[in-house]
Formats: sequence, C-alpha cells, structure tokens
Amino acid sequence: SKFMALWRISILVLFLPFLQLSASSTLDNFIKCVSLNSDLSTLPLSNTIFFTSNNSSFTSILQSSAQNLRYLFPSSPKPEFIFTPLDDSHVQSAVICSKQLGIHLRFRSGGHDYEGLSYVSGIETPFAVVDLANLRSVSVDIAQNTAWIQAGATVGEVYYRISQKSRVRGFPAGLCTTLGIGGHITGGAYGSMMRKYGLAADNVVDARIVDVNGRILNRAGMGEDLFWAIRGGGGASFGIILWWKIKLVPVPATVTVFTVSRTLEQGATKLLYRWQQVVDKLDENLFIRVLIQPVSITTNRNITKRTISTSYQALFLGGANRLLQVMLKSFPELGLTRKDSVEMSWIESVVYISTSYPSGTPSEVLLQGKTTSKAAFKAKSDFVRNPIPETGLEGFWARFLEEDTPLTIWTPYGGMMSRIPESAIPFPHRKGIIFMIQYLSLWFDGEQSTERHVNWIRKLYDYMTPYVSKYPREAYVNYRDLDLGIINKKNNTSLMEASVWGSKYFKNNFKRLVWVKTKVDPSNFFRHEQSIPPLPQKF
Repeated sequence: SKFMALWRISILVLFLPFLQLSASSTLDNFIKCVSLNSDLSTLPLSNTIFFTSNNSSFTSILQSSAQNLRYLFPSSPKPEFIFTPLDDSHVQSAVICSKQLGIHLRFRSGGHDYEGLSYVSGIETPFAVVDLANLRSVSVDIAQNTAWIQAGATVGEVYYRISQKSRVRGFPAGLCTTLGIGGHITGGAYGSMMRKYGLAADNVVDARIVDVNGRILNRAGMGEDLFWAIRGGGGASFGIILWWKIKLVPVPATVTVFTVSRTLEQGATKLLYRWQQVVDKLDENLFIRVLIQPVSITTNRNITKRTISTSYQALFLGGANRLLQVMLKSFPELGLTRKDSVEMSWIESVVYISTSYPSGTPSEVLLQGKTTSKAAFKAKSDFVRNPIPETGLEGFWARFLEEDTPLTIWTPYGGMMSRIPESAIPFPHRKGIIFMIQYLSLWFDGEQSTERHVNWIRKLYDYMTPYVSKYPREAYVNYRDLDLGIINKKNNTSLMEASVWGSKYFKNNFKRLVWVKTKVDPSNFFRHEQSIPPLPQKF
C-alpha cells in the first residue's frame, strides 16, 4: 500500500546512514512525494536518488552518459540531485512532485545533447535531473512490423534487438549507436537509410509521454497535434518521452559498404565539388557521406605535411556488383573498385558506419550502450541548397587547417527526404536540400582553451554564410547551438526573440509548435535554454 511504502521510505531516510541525506526540506518532500505517487515495488531508494554532496555515486552517474566534457568542467552548474527511475510511474511522480515543489527539471535519455541541456541548466538553479538510463526495454514484433522501445535504450540496442528477430528488418535512425533513442527521435533523427525511408521520426506510429499533469498519454490520448510536435519538435518542450512505437523497414540480407579517402594532393577539392553535384540525385538505396579532417602525410622528400582528408563513407542497400554499376553511371569520378566494396549484413553495417569500433567488431558491442571516448566540443550545422564552388572549398580548407582537431561531416539528402512535405512533422529540411553540414571542434586540454576553440568555429561558420541556406539560415535542432540565442533568465522571452532560433530549426513549423505548446503546457513547466515558448497568458 502507499501507506506502507511511505513508512518504508521514512525508515530509510531516518536510519540508513550510508545515504547521508540532506536536511533540505525540499529534498525530503520530494522523496515523500515520490513515494505517494509511484509504484514503489521496484523502487530501492538507495539506487534511484543521488544527492550531490552526500553520495559517492553522484559524479559517476552524472558523467555516465554525458557526452560533451565542456559541460562537465568544474565551472558548469551541477544538479541538486539525479533521479533514476525504474518504472514509468516513477517518471510520472517526478513531474508531479517537481511541479508541486517548484523544482526545475532536466531529463535525459542518452546524454548526447550538444549543449548539455539534458543535464545542465545555465538559466535556472537549483535544478534536478531525471535520468532515464534504466528504462531501456525493446520489444520487437516482426509479425506487426513494429517495435515498442523505451526512451533510455540506445540506438545501437534498438538496432541489435531488431536484428536478433530478423536479418531483413531495420530502422532508419542515427549513425551514432550510443545515442539515447528517446531524445534522438524528438529532433528528427537521420541516418544512413534516410534517402530510402526518411527520418526515424517519419517512421514513428505511436508514443507514450508524461505530460505536464503527470498523465501517461499514448497517441490517441495526446491527440494528433501533440503527436506531431514530439516527432521532430526538439526534446524537453512538451513532456517526457517514455516509449516510441516505431515502424520497421525492409533491408536486404546483404548490403555493401565502402570508405574511399582522398587528400588535397589527390584531387579532393574537385572530387568534393563533383559529389555536391550528384549526391542528392543518386539511387536512393545509396548513401554517401563525407567525413573531412586534417591528417599528416609524408611527402616524397620525407617531409611531414598537414593536409585535408576527405573520406567518402557509404551504405548501399544491395550487393557489390549492383553498387559498382550505380557508381559507374552516377559518380565514376570516385573510382570505386570491387576491392573497396565490402558486403555484409545490415547490422554489421551499423557497426562499420558508426566509426567507433575496429573493423570486424561483433555486433554485440552495440549492447554496451555507452561511448568510451569523450571530448569537449562545440558544434554547428548548416544546410546547403547550391554546390559550394571550388574557390569556396579552398577558403574552407585554409581555415580548417588553423584548428587543432576539427571535423566536419557532410550528409546527403534527396530521395525520400525530398518527397516528404516540410510540414509533415516539425523537421522542415526537405526538398531542395543537397546536403547538411555538421561542424565540430574537439579539444582535450581542459577548460582553459574553450574560448579559443569556440571562437574558431564561430569564424568558420561566418565564412560559410554565402554558401549555405538563407532566410532563414537553417540549422538542425539535434545539433543544438546556443549561439543562435537563448531564453532569458527571467523566463519571459518574447516570441520574436525565440523565433530567431525557432525559424532556423523549424522554419514555418515553429508557429504550430508554439500553438501546441500553449495548448498543452501554457505555464511553460517543460523548459530549457531553447525550448518552445508558449503564447503569453492573458489575465
């Protein structure tokens, strides 16, 4: 009973010395409130609530899935406590109790938010984090061609569980396998099958969400407006995603991958210009992205030189012989050979394309769930509608070589992405986009060099202005960029201010997102630095 549950909680609070609970009445009240609003049959308190100054597990839990070390530096604000639910009802209670007690919440599924917004608040303190890492069930129904997946599962876990049920089913989500699927899909979620099947969010058929009143709503319960908004409208504005129901897609028993690299000395500039001219028009079964970074080479005179490497990494939904025919017809300039082309299963291609693992790593690695390499970084994004001329590329190379560890990834569009209307879901970057650019600066020398690296990427972004989309200059919401603007600390940001970043992420869909927000969360309980604002309330 709830009475017995509350009694158990009270005994734990009073007599378990290893917890060393804070005397704060707010925290005590949160614990009591959770006990009254949860199913506590699966809630061992010592494993689910961690306090900042009193529990040795706090730091490891905070850092466990946080990807950007820039937001783990000592100067970054830390949550008062982290709550790690084991059941959907615990998430409900977190919303109900934080609302009652006036505690500002952040919540994360995978910790990949580029600006750390799922575990850091720069505008409101104190705050708490709800970490969904324990909620990672994946239930695949091959007969219905669907799967129910919990928000805390990683992309890699989802792929692996699907592959265990069928070698000829897959799902078109991200290329980074340690992403938490909950937040990933809220931004749209692109991957190597996007030109064939669209985004992950385009292939969601139902969901379960905790709303501002602590109710768990499925698609029928939330209505089509809210269901539209959560599929690409950005995370943490409308509620907490508990589950997605996804539609599986067919994949061949054999797919083909390749990686072909060219340096500037090998004609990389002309080749990349040609790639821009053809990549969105290729067979939609073929996805070729370009990873660009500085490398050191040794010249004929035994001199070490820093140059640019462009690596063309591809997935083809079919066999190598058919791939070679497509490439010979559409992109012969790359010079792809049969030796370059490696046939494998779709799940093996997931491991290959993630670039995180050595060649031949078994697919079981996808169950590890967390990345082993982390860095401090700053990122930005752009969308390109017209090929960047060779002179523009040469200027880009010069600036790129000024940075220590830069990386840029150019992702192709076209195919299905061009056929889905801009307003189908909030993600608007569709017809007319040739490719998307992700810019990254990574560093490993601590907080002291942050300003230098951030200034470099801002200057590179400024340089690219003439070559990318305009009015608005579009940006991808899953590559969150606070340089585009933030809500002010008084939480009374005007719609005009918010539309600066809102129009870049969502174009005309921003207006409908504001309308939905006003309808479902008029008091703006779910908020962060770039959340969707509600219309001002009339008194």
